[in-house]
Amino acid sequence: MRLRAPACTAIAAALALTVAAAAAPPHTCTTAEGAPGQRGAWGQGEFFPGIPKIRYEGPDSTNPLAFRYYNASEEILGKPMREWLRFSLAFWHTMRADGSDMFGSPTQSRPWEADAAEVGELEVAFRRMRAFFELLDKLGVDYWCFHDRDIAPEGASLAETNALLDKVVALAKELQGSSGKRVLWGTAQLFKHPRYLHGAATSPNASVFAYAAAQVKKAMEVTKELGGEGYVFWGGREGYSTLLNTDLALEQGNMARFLRMAAAYKRRLKFQGQLLLEPKPQEPTKHQYDYDAATTIAFLLKHGLDKDYKLNIECNHATLAGHSCMHELETAAAYGALGSLDANTGDPQTGWDTDQFMTDERETTLIWWTLLRHGGIASGGLNFDAKLRRESTDLKDVFYAHISGMDAMARGLRNAAKLVQDGLLDGMRRQRYSSWSDSQLGRDITAGKVGFEELEKAALGQPDPWNAGLPSGQAELSEIVLSRYVR
Repeated sequence: MRLRAPACTAIAAALALTVAAAAAPPHTCTTAEGAPGQRGAWGQGEFFPGIPKIRYEGPDSTNPLAFRYYNASEEILGKPMREWLRFSLAFWHTMRADGSDMFGSPTQSRPWEADAAEVGELEVAFRRMRAFFELLDKLGVDYWCFHDRDIAPEGASLAETNALLDKVVALAKELQGSSGKRVLWGTAQLFKHPRYLHGAATSPNASVFAYAAAQVKKAMEVTKELGGEGYVFWGGREGYSTLLNTDLALEQGNMARFLRMAAAYKRRLKFQGQLLLEPKPQEPTKHQYDYDAATTIAFLLKHGLDKDYKLNIECNHATLAGHSCMHELETAAAYGALGSLDANTGDPQTGWDTDQFMTDERETTLIWWTLLRHGGIASGGLNFDAKLRRESTDLKDVFYAHISGMDAMARGLRNAAKLVQDGLLDGMRRQRYSSWSDSQLGRDITAGKVGFEELEKAALGQPDPWNAGLPSGQAELSEIVLSRYVR
């Protein structure tokens, strides 16, 4: 395709900006007060110098540091886009991911961590938190999520660890007060430390169970202190590697006991946030007990926990379970268990949880069509549980990644709103199930007025449904209708 001169000029300028950023020395950053090695230097200056607040410039913009579709104040179905898209940044990926994987060492470093050995882990934790809030501000994101061990270092004892966490939480609370940012949800990291090699709530060791409970108790307390709107349980090692050494019934029973204790403590704490479970089928264990939405809901119902817990659906976890993200959202919504969403995706050619930013407009449209038909996402939000690819080593890549993810969600929301307003797909779906509302037989079945005897009499008195002519499902027509809205 041949481009007209103005378009060529604009694209060339944008490419020049990107190439210049890539050519710049990696991992360099200066502040208004001095070099990274000076204690306190990072407290006042910029952590991301030269990067302005990201603005909406419209779909014709070629500026990679601008939104093309996310317009926070634009009204969609009676609410500003910002209120539908309650974006959140994940502290663990955004600030702690280092590009390492199961085959390679870290590739990404951050300048404010360069002198960690000199200034100590706590000082670096303070710097990370300040840098994180600068990032939130420049992206215009209102919420954030955290694991306890991501934001603060672990000490020599649980008491020392709690004291370190309190110091970092005090800074976070101060930064929230001056910025208006809020915690979407907090959680405890119960999978990384060697003490959790056999699991936490499902550990065969009662002392580990007790330690995990103490850690969750503290994490719930600091989440409440930071005004968190929810608290998530992701059972990273709550599962098994082999059934040969596993008492599955005891482990699942202990997990239920653990969650029941957590719900009871939430009430004693007077924490108003929503408790959430996050399904995942495997990884790091061979099989995790919260395999998918349906498995997790069944577990909650069996143990009488369905009134206390909803689900935090992660799209990449859905695909690992052999489902689509839309399927998991629909399943959770069908049971009134939809609580929040981790917005990410995986690579279909890669067999593990790659936690990539979701940029596919069709996928975000389907997600938002589901969410809008179920009234939004309750008290939850859209947490970018996503990380840079291993090869992305520039600080600007953090911005590019989140901008692309936010724009993709905005496009999906716009498309889905039009789908809902026009009502074509909804109308086709209603027509397909019309016998349940338009016939006396359908109404009697759904009202519970008939049993097998009455249904046998009805079946004997009418032609075989196939011979009477069953209407087409028109799946292909549904795809055509969808394609009108996904550009």
